[in-house]
Amino acid sequence: METILGLCIGIGLSAACSFRVFVPLLVMSMASLMGWFEPMKGFEWLAMPSVCIALGFATLCEITAYYIPWVDHALDTIATPAAMVAGTLTTMAVSSGEMSQFASWAAAIIVGGGTATAVQMSTVAVRGLSTATTGGIANPVVSTGEWISAFLLSILSLIVPVLVVIVVLIMVVWAVRWLRRKKQESISRSTV
Repeated sequence: METILGLCIGIGLSAACSFRVFVPLLVMSMASLMGWFEPMKGFEWLAMPSVCIALGFATLCEITAYYIPWVDHALDTIATPAAMVAGTLTTMAVSSGEMSQFASWAAAIIVGGGTATAVQMSTVAVRGLSTATTGGIANPVVSTGEWISAFLLSILSLIVPVLVVIVVLIMVVWAVRWLRRKKQESISRSTV
């Protein structure tokens, strides 16, 4: 049961990594400093005050950079592999001690990295669609929604992980359907 709970927390944190790479790590660091979360062996560095401060600064820089035109798109090219790595790390940091080291890393890469990559691709598509349809004017709104989602998902992942997994699955299905609908609409407009 502990393994499944750890994977649920990992899925939620990985999805949050796809919105903003540093936010889930910051939330995990703050939670471990307050005693609400104990990272797995090898990830005790999350509980260091200096790491929390560094992650806070990195989070602030990342959130700010997404409000700068053109920089947001440049960050998306870097954020996709970074989200995969961060998703893997966050999942590994909460994985159960019941699994072997190999099984823990395999689960972290597949579940954490896979979730982060899938959700990140949707956020890149939404930003691209926002740029194409509004000329980038709506991108700050998208950015605000992304960092708020990252904070909420990170916090809720530690509090109610199973609910977060359900919400993440619903979000992914909704995003895929929305993107398909937009693609069909653009194809319909171009053929008319």
